[in-house]
Amino acid sequence: MPKVETFDKELVLKKATKVFHDKGYNATSMQDLVDATTLNRSSIYNSFGNKLDLFLECLKSYQDTYLIKISKTLNKADNSLHAIELLFDFYLKEIIEDKDDKGCLITNCTSEMANQEASIINFLSSNQNSFIGFLEDLVSKGQEESMINLNRTPNEYALYLFSSIQGFRTAGILISNKKALQTIAKIIIQTLI
Repeated sequence: MPKVETFDKELVLKKATKVFHDKGYNATSMQDLVDATTLNRSSIYNSFGNKLDLFLECLKSYQDTYLIKISKTLNKADNSLHAIELLFDFYLKEIIEDKDDKGCLITNCTSEMANQEASIINFLSSNQNSFIGFLEDLVSKGQEESMINLNRTPNEYALYLFSSIQGFRTAGILISNKKALQTIAKIIIQTLI
């Protein structure tokens, strides 16, 4: 008879995510995960697989959490351009509130592991393609609403916004000056008008 999990999986993922976020994937040991989750090694392996499998579950959980937060933020938008502005405001707030300057787990993962492991590459590529598609839809609607210029295609602007957001979030690890970050976001958005 298979063993029944007697722990809160969501809580374990939260604790493991914090360890991966603090140390990065490569610097995190199984002992770090055992210590943080208070599960023994066999429970981790039986419930999540190996360290990489657990990391992927943490990334997916982190992604789901952010999608919910972003959706709530964008529900306040009056139009597509306003939605893009709110997106940068959301990331600015995240940067300012990140007192440990850890940055985004997914952005950090891209820097650390994008060329190391096929399953990570697949996750990151899927995440990137979804986000670029979302941004492309916003730009397309913004152009239809005459809020965003027609100097570039929706796909070109989506790629520009995606790379700008990645750069913005990475810069936010070292730049904690709110006014400087607001200026960066304003310049990025002005390109669309």
